[in-house]
Amino acid sequence: MRVGIDFGTTHTVVAAVDRGNYPVISFDGLDAWPSIIAANADGELRFGVDAAAVRHQAGWSVLRSFKRLLTEAGPQTEVNLAGRNHRLADLLTGFLAQLKRDLQRRSNATLAPGETIEAAISVPANASSAQRLLTLDAFVAAGFHVVALLNEPSAASLEYAHRYRSTITARREYVLVYDLGGGTFDASLLKMTGHENEVVLSEGIQRLGGDDFDEAIVDLVLARLNLQQVDPATRELLMQECAARKEAIGPQTRRFLVDLTGVGAVDRPPFSCGIDDVYSVCAPLVDKTTELLDRVLHAPAPGGKDVAWSEVAGIYVVGGAGGFPLVSRMLRTAFGEKRVKRSPHPFAATAIGLAVFLDKEAGFALSERFSRHFGVFREARAGTDVVFDPIVPKDASLPVDGRTPLVVRRTYRAAHNIGHFRFVECSRLVNGRPDGDVTPYDPVLFPFDPALYDRDDLGRQPVGRCSDGPDVEERYVVAPSGAVEVTLTTHPAGFKRTFRLERCAAAS
Repeated sequence: MRVGIDFGTTHTVVAAVDRGNYPVISFDGLDAWPSIIAANADGELRFGVDAAAVRHQAGWSVLRSFKRLLTEAGPQTEVNLAGRNHRLADLLTGFLAQLKRDLQRRSNATLAPGETIEAAISVPANASSAQRLLTLDAFVAAGFHVVALLNEPSAASLEYAHRYRSTITARREYVLVYDLGGGTFDASLLKMTGHENEVVLSEGIQRLGGDDFDEAIVDLVLARLNLQQVDPATRELLMQECAARKEAIGPQTRRFLVDLTGVGAVDRPPFSCGIDDVYSVCAPLVDKTTELLDRVLHAPAPGGKDVAWSEVAGIYVVGGAGGFPLVSRMLRTAFGEKRVKRSPHPFAATAIGLAVFLDKEAGFALSERFSRHFGVFREARAGTDVVFDPIVPKDASLPVDGRTPLVVRRTYRAAHNIGHFRFVECSRLVNGRPDGDVTPYDPVLFPFDPALYDRDDLGRQPVGRCSDGPDVEERYVVAPSGAVEVTLTTHPAGFKRTFRLERCAAAS
């Protein structure tokens, strides 16, 4: 069976490839699988639908929006749940393993016993290499046969191409994908020629989504009730109620009502306010997305001419939070009524696009780009200065799976007995320095001195300068997923080591 899986901050959606159709798979009647984990003091863990069933029961702690934790996580990152520490990577693997079991046992998908599940999966366009590796490894460990990893807005563009190909003309062959999910926002400009979708530019905000809208609404309710502080459990209950009411808002909604049962020590009537009050507190968040969208539209296209607004067929709104009526309203005000189109299934557009990608008979192809600058800090001027070496620039074309990978090399004469590599990714460079959203990686230590080849305690060895160091080759390989691997080799000795770049953040 072939499926597209959109692992989202709030929900996880699965779409199948079925003879030219891409139906969303339901679980016990639900079109989306809850992205939550529950645990009790005995160490029992539940995931997805099973976690949702116990989220209000005494003795259970719930971890929501854990996808957001991946932005700063490494393989050893731990989270505390119900008084116990758990590796986040293990929780994610358990979550996805339960998803696989539920696909087999409690969904409307037809799976033969032991049938392989081929999956195309996705990550935010602004995801770091570490997040991509963690996500990919967890899907594989959970038993999925992963055949592709795409950026979420790029996948959604395939859903657009499948559904609205007739809107693309020779004069208007660009589409802006506006992807607002539960935890992240991504914007991608794509060129669509025939059945080829080419990513031109991508930008993103790692912590902006429906969760932040919920927080703003909760703050509004508490301020109107003159409740400056509430305990975490009460706030969580109110957050769930506000989120449910927010998702029920339609274009004709005039009043916003919230059930206040369980809020505070006294019984309270339902909270009520005009819908414009809710829109007012959420508007600054939408403003951030339109500002980024405008930057993407007006940024110079890599290796080509600038894209004019007249060449853009439209803005395609996807993602669970993209269904919030304020989003389309503000986009239409900023960019024009006729140029904004919302997916009929905004919560499922990415999953459907992933399924379209898997369907070879559909004939769609996608050319991705590296979404962030990747490089390393280096010593300069005999140790008196430090410079940043951009190894892979943002918007570099990524290899198509199965073809020659993107490879970058650096060679030099070693000036120290130990190489100390400090790799980072960033959303932009300012005067040649990392700026904006910067992701540092665990330092990589590599012995240049043959006497240190067998040492596993390089971090405790003194670093010294040398005048007769070996020649060093750095070989960087960028996978189709956007993950980076580096192989360091000394010459003429031929001593080498390969490192998968990772982050090991502290427990949270």
